[in-house]
Amino acid sequence: MVGDLVRGLAGGMLFGIPLLYTMEVWWIGGATTPTNMAIVLLFTLAAVLLLVRTAGFHKKSEMRAPDVFVGAVEAVALGLVAATVVLVLLREITSDTPFAVALGKVIYEAAPFALGVAVARHVFARSRDEADKTSGHSTDHDGVRGTVADLGATFIGALFVAFNISPTEEIPMLSAASSPLALLAVIGASLVISYGIVFEAGFGDEKKRHEQLGIFQHPVTETMAAYLVALAGAALMLLFFRNIQVGDPAPHVISHIVLLGLPAAIGGAAGRLAV
Repeated sequence: MVGDLVRGLAGGMLFGIPLLYTMEVWWIGGATTPTNMAIVLLFTLAAVLLLVRTAGFHKKSEMRAPDVFVGAVEAVALGLVAATVVLVLLREITSDTPFAVALGKVIYEAAPFALGVAVARHVFARSRDEADKTSGHSTDHDGVRGTVADLGATFIGALFVAFNISPTEEIPMLSAASSPLALLAVIGASLVISYGIVFEAGFGDEKKRHEQLGIFQHPVTETMAAYLVALAGAALMLLFFRNIQVGDPAPHVISHIVLLGLPAAIGGAAGRLAV
């Protein structure tokens, strides 16, 4: 059960995080009506029901209709929770946000999260038992080569997810509303989410990743090193699109990099799943 929840949240983050950096969705969600909120929720639930019926949310070869419905409700609930947490981290929802505005933002942003939860196991995961059988005890004894491959995959994944976000006005808008405490929370969330995606969600050859040998191949140190690479990628993307420039005040630069570092870290974790 815990593994399914972790996998679902990880899949939701992989699918949903780019849309959370889209101001049009914030505005649409904040200006919507209760009727539209209900329609969006029903549409999301219907789409997730179809996906759960096709792929299955839990590790079952066959799912009865009640199981399908429960799995879909779980996926939507996880999507709502994940979207709420990230919107609070980004300070798009604060204690001053009217309840109706906050609810509208959460419901609109939760749709891709819920879909990501529903397809996580179908697209990415194999059961841990199956992964253990296929991976055996083989490890990469060339530590330098394994480390370079992982960090290179992290950089490519970070570019893949965050490149379209880096030139937009969302990062400066979020930076203007951020605080040092909020940025620390974003750093912590980036580390926890990327660690969960790679080492706890059960995607692919998880056991093999735990057994890898390399300079930074312990799960904790690898996560830290990969996050630094994701931050470096975020800085390069921001410089490329002139959202930060050499000579800008340090707080301005740090806040931009940390905020773009969240989707970059998630993309980097996805990149490491491929190696």
